[in-house]
Parts: sequence; structure tokens; C-alpha cells
Amino acid sequence: MLPGVRLHLGALAPPAGEATELAVAQALLRQAAETGGAAVRLRRPAGPSVVFGRRDTRLPGFPAAVRAARAHGFVPLVRATGGRAVAYDHAALVVDHVAADPEPQGGHDRRFREFGARLASVFRGLGVDARVGAVPGEYCPGAFSVNARGTAKLVGTSQRITKNAWLFSSLIILGGEERLRPVLAEVYAGLGQPFDPASAGSLAGEVPALDAGTVEQAILAGYQADGDLSLQPLGEEVTALARDLSGQYQAAGG
Repeated sequence: MLPGVRLHLGALAPPAGEATELAVAQALLRQAAETGGAAVRLRRPAGPSVVFGRRDTRLPGFPAAVRAARAHGFVPLVRATGGRAVAYDHAALVVDHVAADPEPQGGHDRRFREFGARLASVFRGLGVDARVGAVPGEYCPGAFSVNARGTAKLVGTSQRITKNAWLFSSLIILGGEERLRPVLAEVYAGLGQPFDPASAGSLAGEVPALDAGTVEQAILAGYQADGDLSLQPLGEEVTALARDLSGQYQAAGG
């Protein structure tokens, strides 16, 4: 990371739905592409959500998966970054990192490796046996998932690349995996995709004493080691654009 990265903490005020919160990352990505610089945003989710990947929406079982999400009280949404469906509620932490880059595609795999290794290192410092690699039967499968003991997924990571900028998003499950497993099982059954409920884990499931504040501070310390973080509000232009874009994240069907 380069010095002078803008840091944005917390949810929108006044509170907005999760679709708008997701759209903030897209707004920050556009800002980076147009004006340069980099930003990191840490936030807690606005509410229980199942966020599908674009590929999921093209599967014949997508409407059934949307209905399953709603039946469990989770709002179905569609994200701009890659990957498959994820589920989360308030017991999670989202880290969005955007940066201007004249050749964003060239660092695609490197970012997966480096950001995955960064988070695993942070979690090991908190007492978690954290590793990087795919977990058998995991939701949103990926070679660079951050897991515990090689068996429980803790973090899903995804990217979006546009001209002159990239977005790297990390979804960290802090706790409550027992609530996520049933909805994920039904969503993945609807999509016709494999999923093993036992593969869904959380940080508190590994180290019960961990709380959100401790995890947030540890992540920020990891970023701060690379350069200066400048705490700033999101700004009216970014928030207005996010509200305009929020409709793109609503899941149709079901």
C-alpha cells in the first residue's frame, strides 16, 4: 500500500440498506479510477443478506435460491465483484480496498495471494490457526479463501477490475455461523451447487473471546504498518452515487 490511503469507517448515516452499502464500494472504485489514490473502508453489514455473484443469476435455480434467502429472513442481493453466493448478518465485517492502477489486471492473482496472506497473519496474531486455501465444500469457493485449520472458511475474497482501478473486497465472518449454515444450504441447493455446512466457520468459533472491535483494530494495525491511513468521511459525492447505484444490487426473481 502507498502512503496517504483514505480510511472510511462505519456505515452510512443516515442508515441505508445493504444494497446501498454495497454500492459504496462501486462508487469508491469509480472515484479511484477518475481521480486517483486509494481508500480502505471497514464496516459492519446493514442486515442479514445473501449476496449472489453474477454467475449465480444465470443459473436456472436462481429464483429458488432467492426464495430460500427470503424465507430465512435474508435480503437477496447481487454484487459487482466475482464469486458465488455468500450469506452474512451483523456478525461480520466487510473490508473494501480500492486503488487507482494503470494496469489493474496484471496484479489480479497477486492481490488474492497478498491480501489473503495479510488477513491470515492478522488472525494468527489473534490466536486463530488461520491459513490460505480452498476448503472442501465451502461456499463461494476460491483458491485464496482464508480458513481455520484447513476445514472452516472464515473469509471470502473477491475482486472487481475496471479501467485504471481495482476493488478488493473481503467478507470476514466474526460469529453466528450456526445461523448462516441453513440458509446457505438451501441457497446452494437451489442453485444446484455443492456446499458442506460444516465448512462455514467464524473467528469466534475458533477463539470465543474475540469481538468485533478487537478484530477491526488488528486489521487496521496491519494496514497501518504499510503506510499512513487518513481517516475521512465518505463525502457527499460518493454517498450520492452509491444511492443512485443501489438499484443495480437488488436481486430480481424468486
